[in-house]
Amino acid sequence: MRVLVAVFLAVLASGCASVPGQGNPRDPWEEYNRSAYALNDALDRAAFKPVAEVYANGTPDFLREGVANFFENLYDINTGLNNILQGKVADGVGDLARFAVNSVVGIGGLWDVATPMGLEKHHEDFGQTLGWWGVPPGPYFVIPFLGPSSLRDAPARFVDPNYAYNRQISDIAIRNSLFGLDTVRTRADLLKAGNIRDEAALDPYSFTRDAWLQRRRNQVFDGRPPRDPEDE
Repeated sequence: MRVLVAVFLAVLASGCASVPGQGNPRDPWEEYNRSAYALNDALDRAAFKPVAEVYANGTPDFLREGVANFFENLYDINTGLNNILQGKVADGVGDLARFAVNSVVGIGGLWDVATPMGLEKHHEDFGQTLGWWGVPPGPYFVIPFLGPSSLRDAPARFVDPNYAYNRQISDIAIRNSLFGLDTVRTRADLLKAGNIRDEAALDPYSFTRDAWLQRRRNQVFDGRPPRDPEDE
């Protein structure tokens, strides 16, 4: 955590020294971002992707589904709180109800029994909440080891409970194992998207950046983003 904060502050310092308005206006720190992207890509190809492929191909579907349900159940707390902060109280209450139902009836969230009951699942985080409040995204920013983000979203992700839940676990081995399992299953979910990117994009960095920015904008505005003046 301290290392990431130090890196973030260093990037802010270098970014403030850069000349705005050059290149892509959404990506004034492109030189740094490409370096961070290359680092992340090398680590992914050497470690994360192979492990994710083993997990995806070697783990029974029912077990993978149970693992996904377990972590997604924890994230419902985060989503519920952020929905409430955005003024979407009914959705927020529904998200917290999902957590309660799945934790009890679904045995710790291993089974998603809330969806068939009509409790719709949402996905919200504090970066989206800041965007909902009108905070602009700021420059695109690639976080070492974590991937695409923005000046608004990078620090916001450390506010979300889903990035801090396992700090309540005193056993370091269990805590790190849960974090590692969550990381691997998340990477496994992105295998197909990564293959499409590699096959379709002449410049994977630009493809990833533009896709992330567009998706993030849709998330902030719940799929109904206003016209972006920069697109004009």
